[in-house]
Amino acid sequence: MLTSREDLDADLDAPARAWLADALAAAADHATPAEPGTGAPATAGSATPVWELRYAAAGRHCGQRNADSVRALLLIEARPSRTDVVRLYEQGTAAERRAVLLTLHLLDLGDTALPLVEDALRTNDTLLVAAAVGPYAAAHLDQHAWRHAVLKCLFTEVPVAAVARLGERARGDAELARMLSDFAAERTAAGRAVPEDLRTVLALTAPAAPTEES
Repeated sequence: MLTSREDLDADLDAPARAWLADALAAAADHATPAEPGTGAPATAGSATPVWELRYAAAGRHCGQRNADSVRALLLIEARPSRTDVVRLYEQGTAAERRAVLLTLHLLDLGDTALPLVEDALRTNDTLLVAAAVGPYAAAHLDQHAWRHAVLKCLFTEVPVAAVARLGERARGDAELARMLSDFAAERTAAGRAVPEDLRTVLALTAPAAPTEES
């Protein structure tokens, strides 16, 4: 779960708060285009923008448990292009990639960042998989891909609580119910336990109960 700026400020010590303020200012500078006639920003060209250096250093300065939230705030403040977001993801560490995935729904990217979600779902990194099935995936994955994302969680033992809008998207999905039943049968035939999360999702696939007309 991402933490707000206010909660971060309450948790961080003075040096970390000062570092975060400077990092967010650098991100804001990146988001504001230079006015005509004023010349290019100092970070233009091939040099890595200052805010991206801060993005990479978030855990070192604000603690690993705050790193996702700090990186999310920097992404939101910097308003990076899709190209920049993809580069941050592809060149980043696993932790930096996770922060990108957790923030996608807060960026103005439409469905153009779906390849990043799809990439994360191809891994067996449970932290990336959990981040990939958040609100962005719930809003943009088609139903076929979303079903496989749910199965991926079950295969990798990522708690299905990580799947955003699970009840809404699973409701009445007969194909998902079939896939879950097949998976359960395979596990049983192999002498392996059926995850309780599978039963949870299977129950959610039942059609909504009809309501009486007034």
